[in-house]
Amino acid sequence: MVLPLLINAARQALGWLGGAALLALPFGACAQAPASLTGDWTGALGPLSLTAHLADPAGGPRTATLDVPMQNAQGLPVQFTAPTADSVYLRLPQAKAYFAGRRAAGQQLVGEWHQSGQALPLTLARAAAGSLAGPRRPQSPKPPFPYQSADVTFTNAPAGVVLAGTLTTPAGPGPFPAVVLLTGSGPEDRNETLFGHQPFGVLADYLSRRGIAVLRFDDRGVGQSGGSQATSTSADYAADARAALAFVRARPGIAPAHVGLLGHSEGGTAAIAAAGQPQGPNFLVLLAAPGLPGNELIVQQVLALGKLGGATPAQLQSAEKMQRQLITIVAQTPDDAQARAKLRPLLGAGGAASPGALAQADGKINVLLSPAYRHLLADRPAQTLPRVHCPVLALGGTKDVQVAAGPNLAAIAQGLKAGGNRDVTTQALPSLNHLFQTAPTGAIGEYGTIEETFAPSALQIIGDWVAAHAGR
Repeated sequence: MVLPLLINAARQALGWLGGAALLALPFGACAQAPASLTGDWTGALGPLSLTAHLADPAGGPRTATLDVPMQNAQGLPVQFTAPTADSVYLRLPQAKAYFAGRRAAGQQLVGEWHQSGQALPLTLARAAAGSLAGPRRPQSPKPPFPYQSADVTFTNAPAGVVLAGTLTTPAGPGPFPAVVLLTGSGPEDRNETLFGHQPFGVLADYLSRRGIAVLRFDDRGVGQSGGSQATSTSADYAADARAALAFVRARPGIAPAHVGLLGHSEGGTAAIAAAGQPQGPNFLVLLAAPGLPGNELIVQQVLALGKLGGATPAQLQSAEKMQRQLITIVAQTPDDAQARAKLRPLLGAGGAASPGALAQADGKINVLLSPAYRHLLADRPAQTLPRVHCPVLALGGTKDVQVAAGPNLAAIAQGLKAGGNRDVTTQALPSLNHLFQTAPTGAIGEYGTIEETFAPSALQIIGDWVAAHAGR
């Protein structure tokens, strides 16, 4: 879960976009050069590496796509034009951003990246043929598989949403216990694909090899699932989780009394909400799930990222003050127009602000006023956790800078025990980050550079606990 508006030093950890969920980065159009520009061109905006794939055939239409691996964006369509013989123009209209530059020394495109009223220098260098092999992901499952895999759909009838996913079932007669996987915040596919990693693909493969069926599914508005991501909150995802439980329990070969939920990050929030309602899961696994109130969680994330980025105590104090001001305005101003008017001055867009400054501020404000963010601010796990009476395993990584393991695991345990739940296991796993990778520091920028997708030690803890609580 990458929460909204990471400001000041914390914002630097995510690069200049400073967004909530690593928003898909935009590009534009490209220009005519003396020689063909066909090929792959790479560059970086802060910590974000970019690759533009240009096709510049003689006499034919120019085409281009963009990859931003750290934002899990591949093949973004780009407009590619050439205003003059040596100029290059790349544009991604839906993101209101573009690159304008010129060819230098034949092997570089030198110019500026423009977005949200800002202009940053950007140089794209031609990559050598065959040099852009994708990052190694040695844990990604590869066939043949010793279990059955089926593409399935199920319906959240009250919401009128059809969701699509993959159900993996162990070989043999069954019946088998099962786990439904719930992704973190932002638009996620069934594998929770991030930075070339597929954590849920790895987890489903591991559990199904151990005799446990697994359903993983695309979020609303993602992949083959219907519905809207933009208007959905964790309450909606909790309803989807309950629909998934009912679907799995009705499947042949599944033991209906041994079906659980596993939620990662914000998926843990949805899992907790679903577990506190009738016909909830028979067991619950929480991975890097929030236990603190939503408003406090956001502040703690800002401070953790700031410290990791080398911010001074004064900078951290300023960042915390600003973040709390923003949170207070959003929480206390339900009317979006009124909230926007109050937020703009804080974000440098008050009075006679330039159009660029206004656009930049409004981009951040749109995140702050989104249904998901407003719902997050109001989330109080201490009120929902006491309603959960099934067995619970809660894990966190000691190098998680997004949902700190110590305070959140303690809050989860306290909330569950307040409701009389005595089958509660919490564990902070050494050296693991928010994605449960073995990490040098836990910084977000490391997620894509680490080859490990899911620490084997964490997989084993999850598998052993589920097997013990599901009769395997």
